[in-house]
Amino acid sequence: MKAVIMAGGEGTRLRPLTSQRPKPLVPVLNMPIMEHIVLLLKEHGITDIVVTLHYLADEIEGYFGDGSEWGVNLIYSVEETPLGTAGSVKQAESYLKDDTFLIISGDALTDINLDRVIEYHRKRKSLATLVLSHVPNPLEFGVVITDDEGRIRRFLEKPSWGEVFSDTVNTGMYILEPSIFSYMEPGQNYDWSHDIFPKLLKEKKPLYGYIMENDYWCDVGNLQQYREAQYTVLDGNTRVRIGTRSVLSHTNGVWVGDGCEIDPSAQILPPVVIGRNCKIKGEAIVGPYSVIGDNCIIEEQAKVHRSILWDNVYVGVGSQINASTVCSHTTIESDCNIQEGAVIGARCRIENGTTIRTQIKLWPDKIIEAGSIVTMSLIWGQKWAGSLFRKQGVMGIANIELTPDFACKLGASFGGYLKRGATVVTSRDSGPVARMMKRALISGLLSVGVNVLDMRSMPLPIARHSILGSQAGGGVHVRIAPDDPKMILFEFFDEQGIYVAQSAERKIETIFYREDFRRVDAEQVGILEFAGRGIEQYAEAFYHRLNTEAIRDLHLKVVADFAFSRLASIYPSMLGRMGVDLIALNAYPDVQKTPKTPEARAALLPGLARIVQTLQADMGVLFEADGERMTLVSEEGQVIGGNELLALMIALVARTHPHARIAVPITAPSILEPIVALHDGTIVRSRTNSRDLMEFCVARPNKEGRVDFAGDDRGGFIFSEFQPTFDAMYAFGKLMEMLATTGLRLSELVRELPPAHLTRTMIRCPWDAKGRIMRVLTREADSLMTANKQHVEMVDGIKFFERDGWVLVLPDASEPYFHIYAESSSHEHAHELLCKYAKKIELLLQD
Repeated sequence: MKAVIMAGGEGTRLRPLTSQRPKPLVPVLNMPIMEHIVLLLKEHGITDIVVTLHYLADEIEGYFGDGSEWGVNLIYSVEETPLGTAGSVKQAESYLKDDTFLIISGDALTDINLDRVIEYHRKRKSLATLVLSHVPNPLEFGVVITDDEGRIRRFLEKPSWGEVFSDTVNTGMYILEPSIFSYMEPGQNYDWSHDIFPKLLKEKKPLYGYIMENDYWCDVGNLQQYREAQYTVLDGNTRVRIGTRSVLSHTNGVWVGDGCEIDPSAQILPPVVIGRNCKIKGEAIVGPYSVIGDNCIIEEQAKVHRSILWDNVYVGVGSQINASTVCSHTTIESDCNIQEGAVIGARCRIENGTTIRTQIKLWPDKIIEAGSIVTMSLIWGQKWAGSLFRKQGVMGIANIELTPDFACKLGASFGGYLKRGATVVTSRDSGPVARMMKRALISGLLSVGVNVLDMRSMPLPIARHSILGSQAGGGVHVRIAPDDPKMILFEFFDEQGIYVAQSAERKIETIFYREDFRRVDAEQVGILEFAGRGIEQYAEAFYHRLNTEAIRDLHLKVVADFAFSRLASIYPSMLGRMGVDLIALNAYPDVQKTPKTPEARAALLPGLARIVQTLQADMGVLFEADGERMTLVSEEGQVIGGNELLALMIALVARTHPHARIAVPITAPSILEPIVALHDGTIVRSRTNSRDLMEFCVARPNKEGRVDFAGDDRGGFIFSEFQPTFDAMYAFGKLMEMLATTGLRLSELVRELPPAHLTRTMIRCPWDAKGRIMRVLTREADSLMTANKQHVEMVDGIKFFERDGWVLVLPDASEPYFHIYAESSSHEHAHELLCKYAKKIELLLQD
């Protein structure tokens, strides 16, 4: 059998380790990653190997040559332009067309028993066998779902948590039959996961997954995984080779290469690997969990703990390196302190007494002057741990996690995603923190040649509307998070004013983490302008769309609580122009008094209800979330919110818009379908995030027509005729128009609504258990569907349709929780269903 080693990637997530070195040559345990793979293949009798190359191909060819030094025969296939994971193998078809062949990544670490995989492939007479592995967090991989016989049923490329139906992922290792080449044309770009395997699945070809159970595999996808992979091997839990090809002495977890000089007073704490010709001087401490490359010098009293040092690194007297990575030919002079997670590129010089703070990255060839305290990478800012984007955008503790320098870097990342010369609309809430952060973000945008149209302090619906009317490439709104006053939130919008797509988030995140910002000269820096007519343009479009005469004829008396928001200085005059007799509460902007939690906003409702009844008003309304959401109070003082408000709005839309298409989240109650069906309308169910609801309200090519209305259970409503985003101002105006059309009052509508018995809960779940639990539940769902015992949907999470009800199990996208929703014909039965599935998850957590 022949093998293909895929070694063409750039390894961008490992920068600066890969700034000047291809990822397959990055050392792991003092040996290039690809060398581990070559030796693994040789161990299983596979000696004819094709290596596909693209990035820094000459470096890899120069290191391995023809492979004779390793007892293998290497043939190189170099892509002049990237052909994709499958297209690059098609280019080497002439070497592989005679027999079954194996594909393995040249930049992952594994000790897999290849003989078992090959036997599995042949026993099942498979056309393609994918090697799969269970991982704690499957979001950055391609999830693969198999049946009990190992046949592949479904692929999901880099899913969101709501789409994670398994923790079984594609490792990029495959056993293939040469007939696979008939699915590709020479010179074309093909990807195994996107193009070839889905086609085989569609044609029902024999496509199987071999799940690794006792083997080790690590993608080595980022800088933390790079260190932790080596810690795992040092623990002795894998069969991965430790050390260089030269003879090493090995005693009680200490591997030492030839020619080393270690002072008797030095402490070597296992497990530790020390390369060839190293000098470790008196009273130095090395280890545990450290890997020292060849020709390194560690001076007296220096400490190296849980760190990876490449070849030819010098560590001066009294210096400390903790859980860091230091590349080749770097000099760290005396009394330096390299803190946890730092990465120092090749040929850097860190002068005496310098401190490199946690998570800092230095690109190659940098000089840090003596006594410096480095708090930012030399290419702007410190590394941000974890996922950058959450549900609504980028969020963190104001001025602690998210600082002005962070905001500047974030602006440069968003601007780098857009074309030079594009325009971005910026806005904020009325608080000083948002003002500070927005100004820093604007600086980052301007620095990469993007123009800014700043709306200053502006309600979010008006800011979104201005994006639509300005032909901008996108927008950013900065505000205190609606549910946590300590958190600052950056929301990013596309040219339609809706949240940017997940693919765009990933590109922005890549630029942010790589710190790969576009630089322009002084003449190309962006231009900052201030929007002058945003409110007027919004109001004009508002009146143009609404039947203001019908609203005027109602002579409504309305009590509106503006909750000290910026809305208070804009909306009262708009209501007055429509003949509304307005009693305004908390009607001036004051960031200190604005309710900042759901509980604080709910505390305003009893007072609002009393005033509505006392003044015999027609209705009351509380505006929330910077003008995006609202809660109503009927003329009888009944608070209308949540799913009840959603049902009320849908009932009005269905009556006044025959044949309406309406979008709601998958968690919305089932009573909505019968309400809409009475007027020949249809309900479309989306995933639970706001972006998906907004997407339904945008007319996109090659997609089903947009919906007329969308809403959620938190008082957010979208009328796509006006703009495809949440807008409580327009929604309230539309509510009054629909009441005028139907002649109904709010209390009458509420009494007509059928009861909904919907309940929910949250269960805390460690991140590394989420994927496993979803895999078990997906298997259970598959079994139920196969046996026709139960209907199951997998739109977002897993929705089980039980007798007289349903249960939705949904992993949270950004927090370590599961959400469970249940609905039935009675509250008691809904609660029983909820408890049943909550207990099921709790038992799985105990396994």
